[in-house]
Amino acid sequence: MAPVGTTAPRRASATAGAGSGGATAPTAVPPSRAARARRRDRAPLLLLLPAGLVLTGVTVVPIGFLVFTSFTDYDQRTLFTGAYSVVGLQQYVTLLGDEEFWASLVRTVLFTAAMVAGSVVIGMGVSHLMTRVGRAWRYAMTVVLILAWAMPNVASSLVWNWLFQPGYGVVNWLLAQLGVFGDTTDLNWAEDPALAYTAIWLLIVWQAVPFIALTLNAAETQVPAEHQEAARLDGAGELLVYRAVTLVFLRPTLLLITILSVIWDYNVFNQIWLVSRGGPGDSTSTLGVFTYVTAFVGFDIGLGAAISVVTTLLLLAMTAVYIRSLLRAGEDL
Repeated sequence: MAPVGTTAPRRASATAGAGSGGATAPTAVPPSRAARARRRDRAPLLLLLPAGLVLTGVTVVPIGFLVFTSFTDYDQRTLFTGAYSVVGLQQYVTLLGDEEFWASLVRTVLFTAAMVAGSVVIGMGVSHLMTRVGRAWRYAMTVVLILAWAMPNVASSLVWNWLFQPGYGVVNWLLAQLGVFGDTTDLNWAEDPALAYTAIWLLIVWQAVPFIALTLNAAETQVPAEHQEAARLDGAGELLVYRAVTLVFLRPTLLLITILSVIWDYNVFNQIWLVSRGGPGDSTSTLGVFTYVTAFVGFDIGLGAAISVVTTLLLLAMTAVYIRSLLRAGEDL
């Protein structure tokens, strides 16, 4: 006979189970490995859900309302009465038949190309210069670039407008002191299309160079020095070393900077409006200025929304074509 202390509890348990109708007490089943994995996979999504809802509210909803407005005759009357009508594609038909839209589009594309080319080339030069100077000069240049970059574009545009002001502007005074262009004290830069474009171009490039230079410099400091030394030992000059070695490592960063510059410069409005207000005439009126004047000066909000939609689609198309061409050329993103 087995010891009572070891068998009695088991028998009692079995008897209790039989006396209750034969039902056995439920036992806890440990969660499977797949279930635990599913819970782990859902956790990041739950953490991102609040931010996703906020992002949807501040981006997707306004974009959807913009697209909807472009199919209506939303105007100043609608702001007071709330009444509007759905007109289908009429706003887009009107827009595509507007000569001023096409003129603004051409000006935008050409001016964007000039601004991107100038800011990227100058930014590359400043970045390379920072790698050639000593530590103290590099720190000083970094501080100056950060201060220039941190200035709001509205504030810098107003300062720039004062610098080019006729009568007491510093730029006109300096040019008058040089005497190269004669007496430029009362020169009004906003009255001449070429001078207005020059002032705006200088302003936007000045604002864009700090970001481009600092970003490229951060990438340029990661270029392996042994590759550059090997090129120099093979007899390559500094220009060839930069073109054949440094630029190879800078291509991904340069691609990103170029795309961002195209997006930013394509949508420039504050600087143009504060310096020239799209003038003289409409000579500096880009798509941003044309959209603002149409929607908020003429209160044709439906047409202004259509301009914004077309502008966004054109920008996405240009960016996609640019990226695809680089990928076909073997660029590494």
